[in-house]
Amino acid sequence: MHYNRACMRGRPNSTNDLLDSERRFLSALRQLGFGRFEFVRIRGGELVLAPWPTTVRLLRFGGDAIDRNAQPMEFELKAPVAGLFEYIRGIDDGEIRCLQVLHGQPISMEIEHRPAASAAM
Repeated sequence: MHYNRACMRGRPNSTNDLLDSERRFLSALRQLGFGRFEFVRIRGGELVLAPWPTTVRLLRFGGDAIDRNAQPMEFELKAPVAGLFEYIRGIDDGEIRCLQVLHGQPISMEIEHRPAASAAM
């Protein structure tokens, strides 16, 4: 990957601050729109996307369709997305059991995380 691990800590402000795995996941969040991701592994503060996590789409009938084609490549992250990636970057080893998504933004998650071996002593 083309990033420096030292720069991956902390809160990202824009898509320029994201790791490749975070960019892929952000794109999937935006494409999903409404629904949830299940069983997303985290290792060393980074999302593990192989195999791809279970994705469950919530279909809304009678609502306005969202145009997902007109999305810029680079942009400032909204607070929920920045907060999600900041939290993930702080997890050494864990799994997002369920990440709820509304309007392409994370709204809540259930997470299992195991403390680092050095912290368990």
